[in-house]
Amino acid sequence: MQVFAVANQKGGVGKTTTAVNLASALTKLGHRTLLVDLDPQGNATMGSGIDKSALTHTVYQILVGLSSFDVVKVRSPDGFDVLPANRELAGAEVELVDLDDRERRLRRVLNQVSDDYDFVLVDCPPSLSLLTLNGLCAAHGVIIPMQCEYFALEGLSDLVNSIKRVHAGMNRDLRIIGLLRVMFDPRMTLSQQVSEQLERHFGDKVFQTVIPRNVRLAEAPSHGLPGVSYDPSARGAQAYTAFAEELVGRLKGH
Repeated sequence: MQVFAVANQKGGVGKTTTAVNLASALTKLGHRTLLVDLDPQGNATMGSGIDKSALTHTVYQILVGLSSFDVVKVRSPDGFDVLPANRELAGAEVELVDLDDRERRLRRVLNQVSDDYDFVLVDCPPSLSLLTLNGLCAAHGVIIPMQCEYFALEGLSDLVNSIKRVHAGMNRDLRIIGLLRVMFDPRMTLSQQVSEQLERHFGDKVFQTVIPRNVRLAEAPSHGLPGVSYDPSARGAQAYTAFAEELVGRLKGH
């Protein structure tokens, strides 16, 4: 079982879109996939086709020890499993502070189901909170969705430093799997420049697949579907399918 945190401390960079579409694409490629929603906004839950307002059990209960994995797990219409979230998860931040091994609560849970999945994707909130730390401590690697714009580069160095700190102090398995360029607009010179800068600086850590800006991807969550299912022929959907194939290929190469 490979556990990947989808993380970026900057909000609105396509983390959730990436987590949901990658989960769907990996499932379509025949991999047993689990998506963990660690963001109290619950967008990954909704984007997977699960009504967050109707949930009686969420990942919150798992983290604070009130419920078990099997009780909380929901199967998405696309066929991957989800540990869903809603606003209730915001309270976990406060409660986790007093719990033993607070950064490793998710890791302990995932270790119990390691034979059941090929891939686990953790959608982290846009901050280095205790929830994100749980995601990073549970993960083997981090996938970083990046917009190719000026401020994205500034935030990236903070994130890389955070990952290094977690690697040094809490999780020796953690590494950066790669940077994924998302919401890419090739007509903008700045996008091209930032993209080239990333390639120069991070080399083969930058995925070759680029996710274009795409209206169909943006529309998909309102229909309760990942983009790759909502309109498989859309450029954005095809790009996420290609990304899933590239990711699996990379892992086989290691």
